[in-house]
Amino acid sequence: MLWPSDPKLNIVRIQLNHVRPHISPSPSLDISMAITIKVRNRDFFSLNYDSLVVSIGYRGRQLGFVNSNNGFLRSRASSYVNATLVLDGIQIIHDVFYLIEDLAKGEIPFDTVTQINGNLGLFFFDIPIKGKVSCEVYVNTANQTIMHQDCYPE
Repeated sequence: MLWPSDPKLNIVRIQLNHVRPHISPSPSLDISMAITIKVRNRDFFSLNYDSLVVSIGYRGRQLGFVNSNNGFLRSRASSYVNATLVLDGIQIIHDVFYLIEDLAKGEIPFDTVTQINGNLGLFFFDIPIKGKVSCEVYVNTANQTIMHQDCYPE
């Protein structure tokens, strides 16, 4: 009951603002996503987090990431953190054949990883805490909506 546990992270909303593939002059993507993450502190002690990092990848390669500012979470409470990820002209030369195949199918798979690092305030001590959740997100290229997503904690 008093032993500290990692915060629980859930991606509660992913809104795709746009995905624009470019074939010429070189294969690249423009991506914009709005992500809302719920951070839940299950402990009886407050949580100060230093950073919340959301990264996005395609076919196992990281495309980019966004950092949030530090924050505070009371004991046994939840908080929502919003992040907007904007990636322009991401080079995907290594995966051009996969991109063409995904565009022909009408869906592009992305990987997202969300990680939080912080300290749990236990009396006069600060105990390091971290949490991580990974998601596979499938984006419809025709109407730029999320078709399917699978999330799991790590």
